[in-house]
Amino acid sequence: MNRRQFANWTYYVPYGLWIGLFVIAPVGLIIYQSFLNLNNHFTLQNYATYFKSSTYLMMTVNSLWWAFLITVFTLLISYPAAYYIHQLKHRQLWILLTILPTWINLLLKAYAFIGIFSQSGIANQFLGLFGIAPQQILFTNFSFVFVATYIQIPFMILPIYNAIDDLDLSYINASRDLGATNWQTFTKIIWPLTLPGVKSGVQSVFIPSLSLFMLTRLIGGNKVITLGTAIEEHFLTTMNWGMGSTIGVVLIVAMVIMMILTGERRTDGRLSR
Repeated sequence: MNRRQFANWTYYVPYGLWIGLFVIAPVGLIIYQSFLNLNNHFTLQNYATYFKSSTYLMMTVNSLWWAFLITVFTLLISYPAAYYIHQLKHRQLWILLTILPTWINLLLKAYAFIGIFSQSGIANQFLGLFGIAPQQILFTNFSFVFVATYIQIPFMILPIYNAIDDLDLSYINASRDLGATNWQTFTKIIWPLTLPGVKSGVQSVFIPSLSLFMLTRLIGGNKVITLGTAIEEHFLTTMNWGMGSTIGVVLIVAMVIMMILTGERRTDGRLSR
């Protein structure tokens, strides 16, 4: 190995250490812990319990359903927003304002919405202007999806905005010159070319939404039960780390499947999106 090759190799050492310590090691520890019972003996009972329990299976379905809803609502809001921001003169400023809420701690944002949706909060005060009595907004499915969607919006807007920003305007101009309507231009040109950004946004939103647990307690009032909630219960309440790790492994597998479904595929030496 010559000096240049050695120098190039050393560049990968920090990256490799980071991946090993903070990705491979934690995942390996979770997988190892999932095969241990309460007495730290090797067992497959955790997985048998998970797949035989209707409670855990229903919890899995609920987690997928809530993550799907949050992702859909986030996409419906973020795509038009990203497209509109791209048309603005000071778009970099608007992008900065979009990502600004991500600098605020999640717990602080959750408590802010508790105040907004409470019986005497701003939301009910607004409804009172129209003669509507205070409603139970907090601790409902609506409040959970609303807050989760609000929190995830910046992570959906950014990749979509970047995809739109990279879009070659000559394709759009050619489409219009050939007589295509705005809807045809969008469905045949804009949407397919920005789909990689949409897929990245879906990954950034769907995967974290699978394991939400803080919002299910503070905003959903434990009425929304997900796998993230079950993991928290097993690690902090029942102290059944083996079962909690088993659910964590299931979440990791679900996340990997999601990344495969929304990732780029190589066919015949080319990337297929």
